[in-house]
Amino acid sequence: MSKYNSFYNRIRAKICAINETRFENTSKYPLTNKLLMLFFPVFIVFMAELNQDKYPSKFILFTAEHPTIILFNILIAGLIFLGLLLFIRRGWIAMLLQSVIYMALSITELFKYNTNGNHLIMTDMKLFRSLKSLTSFAYIKITPRLIIYIAIVLLFIGLSFWFNPRFSMKTKVLKRLVPGAACILSCVLVITVPSLSTPVYAFFGVDISKADNTFILNEKFNNNGFLAFFMQTGSERIANRLQEPEKYEENSETTVEQYLMEDSDSSKNNKIKPNVIQIMSESYADFRVFDDLEIPDSTYAGLDEVASKGYRGTAIVPTYASYTVRTEFELLFGLPVRSLNDPNMPQRLLLERQQPTIPAYYKTMGYSTAYVHPFQSSFYGRKTTYGRFNFDTMIFEDDFTVPVDLYGTYIDDNTVYNQLLQLVEETDEPLYVHTTTMQNHQPYDQGTANDEFQNYLQWIQHSSDGFADFIEALEKLDEPTVVLFIGDHFPSLRGEDGIYDQLGITSENCSTLYEQSYIIWNNFGMDTNNIPDENISTFYLPYVIMDCIDAPADGFIETMKNEIKTTPVYSTNYNPGQDRNEKLDTLTYDRILGDIVSPSALDILGQKEQVSVTTSNE
Repeated sequence: MSKYNSFYNRIRAKICAINETRFENTSKYPLTNKLLMLFFPVFIVFMAELNQDKYPSKFILFTAEHPTIILFNILIAGLIFLGLLLFIRRGWIAMLLQSVIYMALSITELFKYNTNGNHLIMTDMKLFRSLKSLTSFAYIKITPRLIIYIAIVLLFIGLSFWFNPRFSMKTKVLKRLVPGAACILSCVLVITVPSLSTPVYAFFGVDISKADNTFILNEKFNNNGFLAFFMQTGSERIANRLQEPEKYEENSETTVEQYLMEDSDSSKNNKIKPNVIQIMSESYADFRVFDDLEIPDSTYAGLDEVASKGYRGTAIVPTYASYTVRTEFELLFGLPVRSLNDPNMPQRLLLERQQPTIPAYYKTMGYSTAYVHPFQSSFYGRKTTYGRFNFDTMIFEDDFTVPVDLYGTYIDDNTVYNQLLQLVEETDEPLYVHTTTMQNHQPYDQGTANDEFQNYLQWIQHSSDGFADFIEALEKLDEPTVVLFIGDHFPSLRGEDGIYDQLGITSENCSTLYEQSYIIWNNFGMDTNNIPDENISTFYLPYVIMDCIDAPADGFIETMKNEIKTTPVYSTNYNPGQDRNEKLDTLTYDRILGDIVSPSALDILGQKEQVSVTTSNE
């Protein structure tokens, strides 16, 4: 015990000696301390930006071309630092806190862009609650350059710790806290108040042009750099937040009623109630649309085989490379994310109530409804949120009742197809099931090839062949069934291959990346003559299926079916600058954030009815 006390006392004595020297350094080196505090905002801005540019020469070039943007970043960093310093008083702690924030954001941006080709924006912070899920498919590569940059930041903090710059201890608390709060608040106001942010950004030359798709957004990043981009896009999201339509606020019933058509004659419809299987295949895309790539047809032989037995069309999806839930939302609600101002995670807007979804409509027709997703139930909060979508059963990665195999990193599509077959076989009622697969999700660093694109094509071929086998199995079941198959978006191929760069994809010619082939197959002679020949937005596909199976249609469904003819595509990403559609915007607001005045399945099920949702292992 005495040895322990002796060791403890020695350590304590050394710590006291170091702190005594540090306290002496505060007054002994006043000029050094002033320089450290004055230079810190410049230093942390340079390190955060340099971490994005990777090479000092590129950062120097950006600084020379955009000096006012760098000045803006330094002023903001200076205000934040001053605010922290006034609150904390100890310079090295204020520097440490700000460095952690700036470098954490910078590193997250670096990994995020390398993972999916999308830059970090403020709304992505909502995904941090799903950090475990994100790290499973992110490209996290610790390079020597990144280690050096982090080491430089730590060295600066170490110097500050040793020289111990600090704010005067004699200043009264209020004289510190009030100006400190003012510094922080001024930064917050620049981001959150459009009337302030717009002139400030304009004065410093920050690009404030509207970014309607990922590629335009990437070009804005190149113009603004990381920090100014992060702030300005945050301001843009706040300025463009969804507002209640003025007419709807005045009289929601009258406003909605003017858009609605009459119900269809349900007595003539729905003679056959086929199983409806909706497959949204993760990152599945047909790269044969790019002739320069010379993709062998064998890669998509399975898809072509099914298409030859059914109908193939082209749908416009609302996202590229990531944010799967955008496409999933359109398929499950039959509503455009464009009408919600294109949130990355539209389900975050939902009120905590039963939702007027497509599955809810099928429940009113006597269907059993299911949702299958071979990944974590917590990602995007699916289990909680989708529990209000009127699914009778939800199956996630731990709930499968068939043998589970992996292909690459994730559950094999064939496992998902086997689960769907089991659901069809074991469900007495007609079945509506939506599945969002996972097999083809990044990363694409596994496979027999050395580059990610070839690995991706290998997985696509496996998925295509499995889809053909699934359809063959359905043919043998002798149950009337219709299958909708579509990919959610083109994959994020950000590896060394740079396939999109090779193709010369820019904001001027990126529309192809929002076009996805869809297949509608059936085994009971379903009439497909009324399926539109032209490209249509994804959110119309549920109504196309309903029309094909002669499902009863209320005034809302009839309105949406008619809207296919007048506005076949409603998409910000695909048609930047497209005029707003007041009808679609109003009806979408009504069902997502409004009073649900428009007719819906909830009128039959009961808006407040709590549907019992189970997973297969409960």
